Amino acid sequence: MPETPESTPRPELFTWEFAANPYPAYAWLREHAPVHRTTLPSGVDAWLVTRYADARQALADSRLSKNPAHHSEQAHRSGRVGIPGERQADLMTHLLNIDPPDHTRLRRLVSKAFTPRRVAEFEPRVQQLTDRLIDGFAERGSADLIHEFAFPLPIYAICDLLGVPPEDQDDFRDWAGMMIRHHGGQRGGVGRAVKRMRAYLAELIHRKRADLGDDLISGLIRASDHGEHLTENEAAAMAFILLFAGFETTVNLVGNGLFALLQHPEQRARLQDSVARGERELLATAVEELLRYDGPVELATWRFATSPLRIGGVEIPVGDPVLVVLAAADRDPARFAEENTLDLARKDNPHLGFGHGIHYCIGAPLARLEGQLALATLLTRLPDLQLAADPAELRWRGGLIMRGLRELPVAFTPQLR
Repeated sequence: MPETPESTPRPELFTWEFAANPYPAYAWLREHAPVHRTTLPSGVDAWLVTRYADARQALADSRLSKNPAHHSEQAHRSGRVGIPGERQADLMTHLLNIDPPDHTRLRRLVSKAFTPRRVAEFEPRVQQLTDRLIDGFAERGSADLIHEFAFPLPIYAICDLLGVPPEDQDDFRDWAGMMIRHHGGQRGGVGRAVKRMRAYLAELIHRKRADLGDDLISGLIRASDHGEHLTENEAAAMAFILLFAGFETTVNLVGNGLFALLQHPEQRARLQDSVARGERELLATAVEELLRYDGPVELATWRFATSPLRIGGVEIPVGDPVLVVLAAADRDPARFAEENTLDLARKDNPHLGFGHGIHYCIGAPLARLEGQLALATLLTRLPDLQLAADPAELRWRGGLIMRGLRELPVAFTPQLR
């Protein structure tokens, strides 16, 4: 006799147990309540979309606005949607909060920094950062790969891309650390970091106007000076969101990916052998599969219904928030064969790890590059890398949008210089 919603208990969402392994709960939702209204830990009511087909529809539906102004007035005033502190710091006008035509204009300006050519030119710098970070712990024989590797790598890479001087980059690392530690918990901690970052970005934009370079912030200033109608607030907000959205995504891509490989030794050995032979094809498909299997972004960022619409047969009222659960959609058996199996050579893999539609992650090429270089270099330089903790004891950061480990302790044979 098949199970029914009445015969299987509804899973509890957003607990610490759920954070450690949300996939059974998402499987229940896909089966029994694929478009599910729930109360989030913040107290805001929102719809969770968990099936792949519904998720793709919602991510590309123009009736779902990214602008928080379309949320119900009470919740809009509460400040419980979006990034803590961004409203107070006057950083709202970024790609995650706006719709066309402003979104089209700003995305076109910043997309020049993420063309395949520009990303390829950046590869030697990412490799240099990767090797430098591994040098910092290779002789020790142990490391926390979140704090000593996955976290600083994208921070320094994005700082270089934006044009943050080397002497200021450790400040950005400190602010990003506050944001990642408190995200989903103490909103005040994130808000303070956001305010400090906003003040620094305003000062940096002012300095760069007098000494333009080849970096992204200089490019935004040039665009503004040539009639592109880019305000200083828009430039600061753009730099802020590239840092905020870009660094934690890559932290979790590298951290979650390494954790998955360490738990699947046959797949890890297969990739290690391929990398040792200098092949790149399996490395590329491996990163895509790791994005699908346990990706860095659990839920896509907020969307708000601007008119009544139906998703999966469910009516969504005007003003209601909709959260597309990428982690659930990417394990939907209706789209992915053996959905709970890690297969690094998976070919048919249109995962939603970077989103879909006009809000597809603009930094995806850089994240892919960082993920590939990080995994390949670690597997090459530390070939006997092993998890140095009970997987069940590892802690996951609480939060709504991102999914990532707090720490990833590993051991390996010390690499003497």
